[in-house]
Amino acid sequence: MCLDEFRALVARHARSDWTTAIDGVFLSKVDRPDPPAPFMSGTVLGLIAQGAKRLALGDRVYEYGPGRYLIASVDLPVTGQLLQVEPDQPALGFLLTLEASAVAELLLEAGPGDIPHTGVGVPSAIAVSDAPAALLDAVVRLLRLLDEPGDRGALAPLVKREILWRLITGEQGATVRQLGLADSSLSHISRAVRWIREHYAQPFRVEDVARMSGMGVSAFYRNFQAVTAMSPIQFQKQIRLQQARLLLATHPRDVTGVAQRVGYDNPSQFSREYRRQFGVPPSRDAAGLRNTVRVPEGLLP
Repeated sequence: MCLDEFRALVARHARSDWTTAIDGVFLSKVDRPDPPAPFMSGTVLGLIAQGAKRLALGDRVYEYGPGRYLIASVDLPVTGQLLQVEPDQPALGFLLTLEASAVAELLLEAGPGDIPHTGVGVPSAIAVSDAPAALLDAVVRLLRLLDEPGDRGALAPLVKREILWRLITGEQGATVRQLGLADSSLSHISRAVRWIREHYAQPFRVEDVARMSGMGVSAFYRNFQAVTAMSPIQFQKQIRLQQARLLLATHPRDVTGVAQRVGYDNPSQFSREYRRQFGVPPSRDAAGLRNTVRVPEGLLP
């Protein structure tokens, strides 16, 4: 019954721009399949009410549908595709933005023994699990508040806090908890990820980024690979190519200029890597991008 109500609430309240009256909550409704598309994951909880989603991060592939949830604890370049989409059976999705400060606050307030013990090692930044009944129930109660404006202001923050607690103490709690720990390995890698995203067009030495992140080179490289499924240089290339595709949507006749703006000195290398990433050369892709490229935020279709 919880899944049925979840599906009905998402279908009723989903808007074309995905926004809702609750801050940090987004809903989507898509009635046609699209080819795989690149986007940034955001730091989010994602649930599918109807249909399914396949997500690729480096060489890792994640798939989730009704009754499963996906966590992203670092904003990473991924490729996503909706599955099982029909005009009379649209894909329905829910997304909740995860804030590091809210995670940290709950961790500080937790009592001894409240947080399950987890093994050592750095968890992947993206993980998929079956959604426990308590988590799905809290999500449904949060969405019910969209029909109760008088209660929404007071109760929505409390229910969001409950959802976050369910995640922190759940199967993928280690991934979520690292988001709120200022000195965790994930926080060091997140610092490096942000720097590379902000300076993607310029070359860098891994040693320098490791030092900036407060880690030794070998530990940095190992942890970066564990979290992102990519090396730092591969990550930079993903960001460059995604940014290039967005730029081509508005500058379709300036492939060489776009290549230079995202950091490629060699147009031939840019074309080769672009085609390897998106399946077509940039000049051909650019012709149809204006009408087809979307800029999704987070894991919703």
